Amino acid sequence: MFTFDDIKTHLADFTYEPLDVTGTMCAIIPSEKIRDVARIIKEQFGFTHFIDVLGVDRNERKMRFEVIYNLRNPQTKERIFLKTRCDERDPHVLSVVSIWSGANWHEREAFDMYGIIFDGHPDMRRMYMPDDFEYNPLRKDFPLMGVEGSIPLPEHPEMAVSMN
Repeated sequence: MFTFDDIKTHLADFTYEPLDVTGTMCAIIPSEKIRDVARIIKEQFGFTHFIDVLGVDRNERKMRFEVIYNLRNPQTKERIFLKTRCDERDPHVLSVVSIWSGANWHEREAFDMYGIIFDGHPDMRRMYMPDDFEYNPLRKDFPLMGVEGSIPLPEHPEMAVSMN
């Protein structure tokens, strides 16, 4: 059975903060080590099934954003989560697209919705929002009714809502 301490045999300076997410092993990894850890987990420990990556706005002063990687080993049926955090002032995380190509779409979505920049991503551009849209709609400080004048909302007579 895999444990995060097993990574230390392949990466001498590996440090992590262990977590339990409803019975699933999880570790918070420093953002500068996420690509190295991801490569080791895939190549040495068989976590070849990349399920998804998602962004989270923790609404904290320090290390506001979190990126969560959901991974599975199809041979042993183990599932793990890797987490890394970045600050709002420097929202950069290393891309893992070179390790799991399926991360491409998910990292772009986190970039578009939260503003997390994945360094080394082959196509870091918006997916849903217009290129000139300067906001990130899933951030907790984004107004629920959007930013007045930024993108026209669909009109429906029964749903007349004031932006004020």
